Amino acid sequence: MKAYQRYIEQVQSKLRSVFDQAEKIEKAAKWITNCLANNGYIYTSGTGHSHMFAEEIFYRAGGFARVIPILDEALMLHKDASYSTEVERMEGYASKLLEEYRISQKDIFIISSNSGRNTVSIEMAMIAKNRGAKVIVITNLKHTQSVESRHSSGLKLYEVADLFFDNFGEIGDASISIEGLEFKVGATSTVIGATILQAIMVQATENLIFKGIEPEVFSSSNSDEGEEHNDALIRKYKGIIKGL
Repeated sequence: MKAYQRYIEQVQSKLRSVFDQAEKIEKAAKWITNCLANNGYIYTSGTGHSHMFAEEIFYRAGGFARVIPILDEALMLHKDASYSTEVERMEGYASKLLEEYRISQKDIFIISSNSGRNTVSIEMAMIAKNRGAKVIVITNLKHTQSVESRHSSGLKLYEVADLFFDNFGEIGDASISIEGLEFKVGATSTVIGATILQAIMVQATENLIFKGIEPEVFSSSNSDEGEEHNDALIRKYKGIIKGL
């Protein structure tokens, strides 16, 4: 097979493995259902490329309105990618970052990290748990179990979580070997992680409807009726959700 065919096969295989976590998906969806039914918020964060998972469910067509992403420029890639690698290893950074967020026992905190070893994500999980929120993690179990934690506690992110999901990635994330190239290419964590996240959100939505609760969900701003609907949600949450 050609390289792209092998990559697609890898992705399809890992997506099938997501079904092995069906019980966890339903549990996470139940937690989110209860969170939103009790006027809680879904906090979400990730460093490096994993910040995309926070954006995946924030201000998204078909996504819940009560999502608070923690998108810190220093931890993302668009400003200084190499520096973000340094920052995500700094102990104490998460504590300062979360000072302005009112995380409580009514809330859910979703943290994504492929390696699950870096200090900032681990500290975020610890702080969220200490404030009473349930912590859900998406990580690469094979990778994280092959490395040492960079946090002083010695814990990995999945060990702090109340519930964790495996993205079934390869060590290092890249999955395809090309003859003549030393390193693999074709990361899979994004497509698998996004699928897990959306599966949870879709199920939580159905749960809320079964409870007789119509959740606040964004529509597409590129449709006429969607823009009007979204404007009302933006007016409601503009001063509450940072970045909206």
